[in-house]
Amino acid sequence: MISAKRFAISEPVLFKATQDFVQSFAEVPDPIIYISSKARSLQAKIAWTILGSAIFQDIEYTDVMRMLVALYKSFPEDKLWTLPVPKEEEILAVADQVLQGKSWSLKEHLPGIFWSVGNFVRHHQTDGLTTGKTDRSSAANDAGLELWATSRTAEEIWRDLGEVYFMGKSKPRPKAVATIYRFTEESPRGLGIALKPSRGKAPIPLSMGMRRYLSILGPGKYVKFSEFTAEEKQKAGFQLLLELSPANPMTAAHGLQFFLEKGSREFICKDHFKTCKKCPLYKFCKYAV
Repeated sequence: MISAKRFAISEPVLFKATQDFVQSFAEVPDPIIYISSKARSLQAKIAWTILGSAIFQDIEYTDVMRMLVALYKSFPEDKLWTLPVPKEEEILAVADQVLQGKSWSLKEHLPGIFWSVGNFVRHHQTDGLTTGKTDRSSAANDAGLELWATSRTAEEIWRDLGEVYFMGKSKPRPKAVATIYRFTEESPRGLGIALKPSRGKAPIPLSMGMRRYLSILGPGKYVKFSEFTAEEKQKAGFQLLLELSPANPMTAAHGLQFFLEKGSREFICKDHFKTCKKCPLYKFCKYAV
């Protein structure tokens, strides 16, 4: 496969159109952050971001947003982690209401994920609150998860998130990495939390939209991108993101996640531009109408 730099040089019009495409989504909220940011406290925002990231698997963007909204309305703010926890049938009833008969591989696991996140918050909300003795005040506990996040490096948060059901146990654990970026990116793509500094950065996970771009329009179209190893795909993806947005590759990753991603009725990118003809990638995209 040709390098991202060579791709940019050999196909300058397509490359510039791709940059325009991702830039047009710069102020479009991340689907999980769009919901979790509506919580009142930062602790709740963090907790609901963790839950949203954990359940964002094998489900369409619009459905995961509707699911998170419905869960938040049924069990608002701190009901995610305070005791007593919601019953299994109560959580599944919310899922059934949202899915309306649609199949979802994580549906039966949703109560376990919900309880797991609640347990995670209860476990970590006192982290960082000790200065000789633990501050047990309500105000301190309300800030507990924020102090947990800001007192840890990305690697430490990645490790801690392994406690959450369905967040993944072994590398690369893309949902945990996506959670970290949702913590650190500025609004509307994240919560703008400053973590404890560390040497390296977590690898940016490849969204399905980004994989589609790489294989349909990007450098991967010249080869059988689907046959690449996970490591090769990750390397190719990051090189492209860095070329598209050197200052912040996450800007490009955020935009490309919407490429040919199914929305409620149309592709999300088509809904965004109102018509395919207004999309910078219109003349390159075989799915454009």
